[in-house]
Amino acid sequence: MKIAISGKGGVGKTLLASLLAKIFSESGYSVLAIDADPDSNLAASLGFPQPEAIVPISEMEALVEERTGAKPGQIAPFYKLNPKVDDIPEKYSVKHNGIRLMVMGRIKRGGTGCYCPEGALLQALLAHLLVARNEVVILDMEAGIEHLGRATAKAVDKLIVVVEPGRRSVETAHRVAELAKDIGLRNIGVVGNKIKNQAEREFLVANLKGFEFLGFIPYDQAIVDADLSNRSIVDSSPEVVAVVKDIYRALLSKAKTANTK
Repeated sequence: MKIAISGKGGVGKTLLASLLAKIFSESGYSVLAIDADPDSNLAASLGFPQPEAIVPISEMEALVEERTGAKPGQIAPFYKLNPKVDDIPEKYSVKHNGIRLMVMGRIKRGGTGCYCPEGALLQALLAHLLVARNEVVILDMEAGIEHLGRATAKAVDKLIVVVEPGRRSVETAHRVAELAKDIGLRNIGVVGNKIKNQAEREFLVANLKGFEFLGFIPYDQAIVDADLSNRSIVDSSPEVVAVVKDIYRALLSKAKTANTK
């Protein structure tokens, strides 16, 4: 199963990604978690030791130059668009508590908007991870879906958009859904997060008509406290874990149903 998670910054994408990775792993699945949001820290959420020491793939200059034929951070007229990447997951991922993790970094150079050698390497690597790997892949993305293209979108079993009660979060969900449809990714689900009461749940349902809701995660101060204390958030709230386990079961059920058709 390949799962991509998107949504506005701060809505809880990394919380859901880390909990799903942990639950899949504890259920006996081989799990590869991919941090593709430069502003998040999936490693810290999963309790990896020294997460700040993990170097993103896009910042491995020697690797980028070796595989693409061009130095990262420079405007290069020619570089390989399909570099060799099949050995990268084993060589450059880190593992903790049964979960393998890769940190991707930015797919475009800041300020240019242009694709670059490191972007080409990340695109090729992500395509390999989503298409060729026989394991559960959980992709924690930015608010957009720039890491996905038409080829990789076909390999995604579910795009989950995380939303919180608020207009900006809802607007982002609609925008992500439109971008996803543009590349042929239509298997989209929504998870409500930081839900404090029934009114907030009803607000999301009313403003996201036509979306498939996979679950509603309650607000829990324990999650905030764990994050502020620089502790792993995956074990901080039994109530939140219980809800994400229901989401996990729903994903498995839908996948089995799709496979029987």
